[in-house]
Amino acid sequence: MTDPRVLPWREGLAARSLEGVVAAERYVDPTPMQVVVPALGVRRSADPASEQVDQLLAGERFEVLEIDGDLAWGQVGRDGYVGHVAADGLEAAGAPPTHRLAARLSYAFARPDIKAPAVGPFSMNALMRLGEEEAGFSRTRFGWMRTSHFAPIGVFETDPAAVAERFLGAAYRWGGREGSGLDCSGLVQQALFACGRACPRDSDLQERLGRPIERAELARNDLVFWAGHVAMMLDEARIVHANGFHMAVAVEPLAEAIPRIEAAGVGRPIAYRRL
Repeated sequence: MTDPRVLPWREGLAARSLEGVVAAERYVDPTPMQVVVPALGVRRSADPASEQVDQLLAGERFEVLEIDGDLAWGQVGRDGYVGHVAADGLEAAGAPPTHRLAARLSYAFARPDIKAPAVGPFSMNALMRLGEEEAGFSRTRFGWMRTSHFAPIGVFETDPAAVAERFLGAAYRWGGREGSGLDCSGLVQQALFACGRACPRDSDLQERLGRPIERAELARNDLVFWAGHVAMMLDEARIVHANGFHMAVAVEPLAEAIPRIEAAGVGRPIAYRRL
């Protein structure tokens, strides 16, 4: 794979795994680290104000290749995206998680009590180790969180469209995967991760998933692709997608979305895929 979005290489530095594949002055072994904040933006460049291209959630792995000042450069463990993150949002990777957050959003409380001070929110698919349980809450490194909001690692959803529907009304955010804000490919990624399926970050990469079908065959959980956009079918007629028109995750008829998106200059759908 030579796509720079997922190639851990830049001028003068590359991951050890690329030795003999790409030219670099230094090859380094990545240092596995994990996210210790609710969400952490992955930036295109070393400028903290640069474009957010991906987002890490609490407990997820980031393979660090270099730390320069306040920023770490490396590769996202779950989807392979390469970029820069705030170094203070990471720490050395510890014991593996025991659970995945299954609720769209959840808070961590100072005590097993909904009236206690809280931090968060944490988003669906965050990874945690759950400890002792009390009064329906489990202890995590961030505080006490509702036990029922979690699923054990290896226990997954079975209906991606149902997962996507839980994000209805969430704000549109470029490069986002949070329960409170995400983009079109982030929504698809979150839905598939919750169902135990690997999924790349950007819509053009997601277009390689599954197999091609015709529009007349569309059914629940199929994907519709435009240039730079993706939506998921809820049934043979309706889509759910995070989009800049509604600036939110919304449901609408595909037959209405196609001419609206075309009129905006994006064009007509370029692919229909069945997972």
